[in-house]
Amino acid sequence: MDTAEIRRRFVAHFEAAGHRAVPSASLLVDDPNLLFVNAGMVQFKPYFLGQETPPFSRAVSIQKCLRTPDIEDVGKTTRHGTFFEMCGNFSFGDYFKQGAIELAWDLVTKPVAEGGFGLEESRLYPSVYEADPEAAEIWRRVTGFSDDRVIRLGKKENYWSMGIPGPGGPCSEILYDRGPEYGADGDFGAEDRYLEIWNLVFMQDELSAVRSKEDFDIAGSLPKQNIDTGMGLERVAFLQQGKANMYEIDVMFPVIERAEQLTGRRYGADHGDDVRLRVIADHVRSSMMLIGDGVTPGNEGRGYVLRRLLRRAVRSMRLLGYEDRSLPELFPVSRDKMAQGYPQLAGDWERISTVAYAEEDAFRQTLRTGTQIFDMAADQAREAGQSTLSGDKAFALHDTYGFPIDLTLEMAAEKGLQVDEEGFRRLMGEQRDRAKADARAKKGAHVSTAAYREIADALGHRVQFSGYDEVVAESTVRGLISGDGAVVGAAGAGETLELVLDRTPFYAEGGGQLADEGVIELDNGARLQVLDVQSPISGLIVHKVKVLDGEVVSGAAANAIVDVERRRSISRSHTATHMVHKAFREALGETATQAGSENAPGRFRFDFSAAGAVPESAMADVEARVNDLILADLSVHAELMSQADAVKSGAMALFGEKYGDTVRVISVGDWARELCGGTHALRSGQLGVVKLLGESSIGSGVRRVEALVGGDAYRFLAREHVLVAQLSEALKVRPEQLPERVDDLLDRLRTAEKEIEKVRLQQLLSGAGDLASRAEDVAGVAFVGQVVEGAGGGDARTLALDVRGRLAGDRPGAVVIVGVQDGKPSVVAAVNDSGRATGLSANALVRAAAEVLGGKGGGKDDVAQGGGSDASRALEAIEAVRRELAHR
Repeated sequence: MDTAEIRRRFVAHFEAAGHRAVPSASLLVDDPNLLFVNAGMVQFKPYFLGQETPPFSRAVSIQKCLRTPDIEDVGKTTRHGTFFEMCGNFSFGDYFKQGAIELAWDLVTKPVAEGGFGLEESRLYPSVYEADPEAAEIWRRVTGFSDDRVIRLGKKENYWSMGIPGPGGPCSEILYDRGPEYGADGDFGAEDRYLEIWNLVFMQDELSAVRSKEDFDIAGSLPKQNIDTGMGLERVAFLQQGKANMYEIDVMFPVIERAEQLTGRRYGADHGDDVRLRVIADHVRSSMMLIGDGVTPGNEGRGYVLRRLLRRAVRSMRLLGYEDRSLPELFPVSRDKMAQGYPQLAGDWERISTVAYAEEDAFRQTLRTGTQIFDMAADQAREAGQSTLSGDKAFALHDTYGFPIDLTLEMAAEKGLQVDEEGFRRLMGEQRDRAKADARAKKGAHVSTAAYREIADALGHRVQFSGYDEVVAESTVRGLISGDGAVVGAAGAGETLELVLDRTPFYAEGGGQLADEGVIELDNGARLQVLDVQSPISGLIVHKVKVLDGEVVSGAAANAIVDVERRRSISRSHTATHMVHKAFREALGETATQAGSENAPGRFRFDFSAAGAVPESAMADVEARVNDLILADLSVHAELMSQADAVKSGAMALFGEKYGDTVRVISVGDWARELCGGTHALRSGQLGVVKLLGESSIGSGVRRVEALVGGDAYRFLAREHVLVAQLSEALKVRPEQLPERVDDLLDRLRTAEKEIEKVRLQQLLSGAGDLASRAEDVAGVAFVGQVVEGAGGGDARTLALDVRGRLAGDRPGAVVIVGVQDGKPSVVAAVNDSGRATGLSANALVRAAAEVLGGKGGGKDDVAQGGGSDASRALEAIEAVRRELAHR
């Protein structure tokens, strides 16, 4: 049974049982506790937490998930993978333990011919929480099993919580016995033998004081009992397909087969090769799915996870002997298999592949750079008589230059060196501990939504947003929340609080558009300034207000008045963003998709995917195209339609945005069409003019454009005109001749600077002979020590070498120059051949000086260089060298 059929059967089974089929959410989640969606229940979390009322009582989904804590174990076991699909059925206060167990058992054991999975009952073992006799009794009734076939396990295995205060409850697993070749009989801790294929969570408890997975307090029972289940698609697939592990199933093994063809290695012949091939299959699929959901490679957060996955895949191919570009060979194979369940991968392939292949090219360059850094570190180790590359050097190669430790080990062995792996692992561990500490600090970052939920429940309906059609609206105050998060009945002048109206013209921040501002006037004479507007839970619009006069009372009639000029200015910016987005896609191709934006009064910021810097000619074309269509005064109109119809009409949907079944499509003429809930100008002509200020990189594969709109753009251009006029007058040329005139001035300036530098260097070196002639004798060494004001590190090195060359060659000689430039000291030591023959080392001399200067230094025996932070101790540094020479 292929993976697509397992998906289909799972959904069909629960749809037949009255469940709403819900599409998978994006892998990206707006949750302070999660980097990615890691379980099927995540998109339903607001329902389980009581933050929102579910629109259905039963649901079924196939959820994309990604987990990375065990990334180092990928490929080494049958269980550890990064991307996976979780088949889940959910009950929100509807059926509970009996229903969940019956539905799961029926699907698992029902014959294949009847739409089930047809797993042998003799191989199945249900497990329950040891303190949940109710679940054990239900399993005995449903299955007819004897009591000893129902396995009791402890909190670690069979009690579920989110790791923070909130809902929790016992759970029950369905275990599949793979046979004695995978472990001992009855050893239910042996996961390879007794494989968990399904987990049923009975969410019934309210947890408090959660100290760990097994240490928490149960404050009481939840108001409603819920069901959250998860069946691992990949696990069921490898059982159904008769494979040994998840890497060999139909959607993953073709990547391994392609890697075999490219590398000449054979899966199953060598354990080390097998691990690398599995890593490739897993990471290629995971990376593709992440890029598909809008992640781009970067140095932190989600971007770093993607970068790490891509580079581990490329590195594994290299370790298997394949050094050409590998992702263009592997990614299409994974696309062809995964597009069966996620057709958007094929539709968005140009962008996905561009991002992935550009990252591989960047990594190949990193490998070249890292190799040079490694060679220098290896040479220094050998010159120092060391046979081991230090752990901090290996860690720096990994952390600073992105150089994999596997390659460091491989290349060190080729040079006859070992690597201090223990030191490297210790530093890696410290880094992970810091990351975990940060994560723990963030884990308590859940903002309580109890007050919002209370007001929403009392309201009984969504707050009506009337701002598309009006900027002034009559309304009623339906809720007040004080600064400490409590629902209150009234507030007086000077207080800042949150306020809910039953209908409002104020736009809540979202989709890149800043919130409206304005005032709310009450019938009792109170006047409130609207500072911000947000939507903390679905269906609720909350105004942050400051009471200017009078008293605001819940239930009072209100008149909500939006700041019209601010709204119009933001609306123009938002419309301009749509137009610039479309123009960039025309100029650069369909891969130039929006990756973020901010629409503010008179200006906007637009982020988009691009492999490299945007040529000036393309920027000029985009600006000209947008302004031509502004001049054309195209109508801007909104339509409501189903999401499917919107996509068919050519409307763009943006990554990371949530859309309902019915969506709002904004069209600028028949040219630019996007799904968007923001406010817009009525016609393109109202924008006046758009001026692109420039573009820059904000991360790998993502560029940012800053722009001005309307009056702000006009004022900017007016200032530019004045500036050009002033320059033309000062340089006595026409405006069109300014670039040529400025280039000429710059060339002359550079020539003059070179001449000045040449003269300065000659002056510096003119004193070299005098310094050499005044060399003092220190313990039999001709020593020159000099502080030179205005000399940088390069100057000090040039002077030190020149002086050393003027010392008598038959006598040990040493030169130490301390240069001071802009208050920062640098030190260079140089020793002649006679000095080195007596054991004199420039390395030791420069360290002695640099230590006094508050810094470090190093190099070779003949020349060494360092620096520091305390230039006031330059003369003391020279004296420290004298002592070093005297006591050597």
